[in-house]
Amino acid sequence: MNAVFALSNVVIKELYRRKDFYVLFILTVLITLVMASASLFNDDKIVRYLKEICLLLIWISALAMALGTASRQIPAERENRTIFPLLAKPVTRWHVVLGKFLGCWLACGLALVVFYVFLGLVSASREHTWPVLNYFQAFWLQWIFLAVVIAIVLWGSIIFAAPSSNATICLVFVLGILIVGRYLNQIALQQSEPMRSIIYGIYFIIPHLEFFDVRDLVVHDRGLVGWGACVLVTLYGAAYTLFFLFATWLSFRRKALN
Repeated sequence: MNAVFALSNVVIKELYRRKDFYVLFILTVLITLVMASASLFNDDKIVRYLKEICLLLIWISALAMALGTASRQIPAERENRTIFPLLAKPVTRWHVVLGKFLGCWLACGLALVVFYVFLGLVSASREHTWPVLNYFQAFWLQWIFLAVVIAIVLWGSIIFAAPSSNATICLVFVLGILIVGRYLNQIALQQSEPMRSIIYGIYFIIPHLEFFDVRDLVVHDRGLVGWGACVLVTLYGAAYTLFFLFATWLSFRRKALN
């Protein structure tokens, strides 16, 4: 595990040396503060729209960081030829995969903490309340969502040639699941066989990433998600994360490094 933590530490330092996080956070702050300064129609409930916009920006920023960071990890090691001395040490390819994943996930988690603290401060300035548990659940489920996304992108970095194509394909895949995935069972009912069975199969195979999105509950103050449900969704995300990490390792061990 020392090798895994050492690799993850390098990834975290790399992310915060780059300007991605700072640019995304500053944009989120500026857009949110501009919206907060506007008193639209003198509506006291405008804070709901403010939280909705801020949460949307947080999701976009976190997804962009996860895609950009994870997609360049292994290809950069191969391109810079640092993968050879790395694997010459007592480090296996599984250590590399796990270290890169852990570094990306922890870095995104630290960024999420900053984003959610800012969200809490902005909403508290308008609502004069700070529902810490609601924000914690939203943060935790989004962090598990990012774990699944990072594992998918790491697998894609082994399969696809360039980080840009990998990030684009994974972005389309994730957005497709978020937007269309939940409705595939309804679409299947309108199809004839064998297309119905195929769509049903896809519906049950894909990771349903919409399970991790509780923005509406936070925005409209609908209370906490059941803790039992949070545990089940966490286990669901962990299972898919392990599956994609295992697929990454299998693909990586069979791939030539030159």
